[in-house]
Amino acid sequence: MKKARIIGTGRALPNKKVHNTDLEKIVETSDQWIKERSGIETRYISTGETTTELAYSAAEKAIINSNINKEEVDLVIVATVSPDSYAPATACVIAKKLGLKNPTAFDLTAGCSGFVYGLTVAKQFIENGNVKNALIVGVEVLSKLVNWKDRGTCVLFGDGAGACILSASDKNGIINTFTGSDGDINNLLHIPGEPLDNPFYKEEKPLPSKISMEGSEIFKFATRIIKKSVKTVLKDSNYTVAQLNHIVPHQANLRIIEYASEKLKIDLDKFYVNLDHCGNTSAASIPIALDEMNEKGLLKENDLIFLVGFGGGLTWGAALLSW
Repeated sequence: MKKARIIGTGRALPNKKVHNTDLEKIVETSDQWIKERSGIETRYISTGETTTELAYSAAEKAIINSNINKEEVDLVIVATVSPDSYAPATACVIAKKLGLKNPTAFDLTAGCSGFVYGLTVAKQFIENGNVKNALIVGVEVLSKLVNWKDRGTCVLFGDGAGACILSASDKNGIINTFTGSDGDINNLLHIPGEPLDNPFYKEEKPLPSKISMEGSEIFKFATRIIKKSVKTVLKDSNYTVAQLNHIVPHQANLRIIEYASEKLKIDLDKFYVNLDHCGNTSAASIPIALDEMNEKGLLKENDLIFLVGFGGGLTWGAALLSW
C-alpha cells in the first residue's frame, strides 16, 4: 500500500507587518503586555489580499517546491474559517486559477486544527489509491473577523496561508493521525454566522461575525489536548518522545507551548515557534511553520515530525510523519 508523504511546501503572507506598538494606537494595550501574555511581537495583516489570493500564492509555491506538474494534482483541500464566499469553495477557485485538471476540491472548517484534518482526509484518499497527489492549504484572513475594539483578541491574530503537496510514495510518510472534537456549546471560541433574515422572520439583534474567546478556558483545553495527542499518537505508533526531531504546534500562545513542553518533559527547543512574528493564523499556522522550517533546511530526510493543532470547535488534530 502506498504511503502519503509531504514532498513540497509553500506559504504566503500579506505585505503589511503590524507591530505591537501599532496596536497601542488602536486599543488600550502595550508591546510588553502582549509579549508577556502571548509571545507575539508582530503579525501580518491584509490590506487587500484576499483569502483566495493568499491560498493561491501558497499553493503555487508548494507545487513548484514539490517538482511536480500542476496537472498531476488530483485533490485540493482548503482549511479555513474565513473564506471569501460560501460558494464556490476556495478550493474550487484556486484549482481553476492554478490550471488543475478537474480535481476533487472542497473546503473544510475545523478551526485551528483544519490543516491536520485536511492532511488526515488526504491521507485516506492516497492510501486507498484514489489520489496520487493532494494539495492541502490552510489559509485565513482573520483580520476581517477580529473585533478591533477587543484588546483581548485583536492582538493575537494574523493573516496568511500555508500549503503542502501530499504524494503517494513507497517511503514512509504520515505514520499516524489522531483527530477529535468536543462541541463548544458554551462558545468558548466563537465566530457567529449570518443571522436568519427572510420575509417570514427577522432577527431583532443580528450578531456581528466577530471572534470572541474565553482565553483561560481555551488555555486549559489546549494544554490538556496537546498532552493527550502526543501520548495517543506515539503509543499507537510505537515511537517515543525521545525519537521526535521536531514538534510543530498550532501557533496560538507561547505560554501554551511552554506549559506543554514542561508537562511532557520535552525540551522546548524541539518545538518550532514562529508566533512571535506571525501571530495566530489559525488553520494556516502549522503549514506556514512547516514551510519556514523547510526553507531554513531544518527538516532532514527521515526526521520524525509531530504536528498538533487545537482550536475552535472545539477540535484537535495531530499527525506523526517521517520527512
